[in-house]
Amino acid sequence: MTILCVRFQLPPLYEAALPGLLGLLEEFTPVVEALPPDGALADLRGAERYFGRDAVELAALIRVRALAHHGVDCAIGAGPGPMLARMALREAAPGAVRVVPEEPAAVAEFLADLPVRALPGVGGVTARTLCEYGLDTVGKIAAAPSSTVQRLVGARAGRELYEKASGIDRGRVVPNAVSRSLATERPFDRDELDQDRHRHALLSATEELGTRLRALERVCRTLTLTVRYADRSSTTRSRTLAEPTAHSAALTAEAYRMYEALGLQRARVRAIALRAEGLSPAEHAAHQLTFDPVDEKVRRIEEVADRARAKFGPRAVMPGRLAA
Repeated sequence: MTILCVRFQLPPLYEAALPGLLGLLEEFTPVVEALPPDGALADLRGAERYFGRDAVELAALIRVRALAHHGVDCAIGAGPGPMLARMALREAAPGAVRVVPEEPAAVAEFLADLPVRALPGVGGVTARTLCEYGLDTVGKIAAAPSSTVQRLVGARAGRELYEKASGIDRGRVVPNAVSRSLATERPFDRDELDQDRHRHALLSATEELGTRLRALERVCRTLTLTVRYADRSSTTRSRTLAEPTAHSAALTAEAYRMYEALGLQRARVRAIALRAEGLSPAEHAAHQLTFDPVDEKVRRIEEVADRARAKFGPRAVMPGRLAA
């Protein structure tokens, strides 16, 4: 096992601790990939040789140091590749290390009974298609002919899906920095069932993210929504935007679509968080021109509002729904 996937048990609104925790991982290896808001991947191939310990022993040291220096516990998945380490993490209890051994037979045994949705990249539509043909577990996909899987979900997607189900992990850990993203969270005073208040929180969050992105002269490529529930569980959804943007209206529309897709009815929501990821300089971003005068007018108003907020404070200009 050479790859660790670590999820730190951070309390709400404590994401500021993540850079320090990434620094802790970098004491063991320089190959660390941040997975905001509370996780990271670490490639320990060099560290195992340098420290004379295997990945499981190093994982135990990481947990002890996180507790001692930051007061934060963590769950850790260990595997021969990033995909398997992530999947192991899902099976790991807080404060524990879940290991997927490197042997092919052990990998196949770990994957066999997992639901098809456990594979990275498998969404609801693909899962339903596979289940209709009886391929409802990872093991059944691996046992099916590759050509059958490709006919069901497409040639390229089917080939990649078959490889993942067979335990072939072609991913790698890409070192990055947490600053490649911006995040904000809206906690509720009490567990909230009112969907209008959920949307109010989303609007507030996208307005903040849009303002911060424009102030930094950045645009984001991906928007990630996390909904935290009363039982401490959470749901996370990410969506790649049609074009990189810092336009608040575009971010709000996408956030609303992701929220509606969750189909929450009587869910008791404790907090809603949004993250703008894949940041890049605004000057390098392409914008699809339209002949819609309303869109152009909204963007000009947005520029004026940004100048007013910079001069008089963040609440100087805001949507009417947020002023109530």
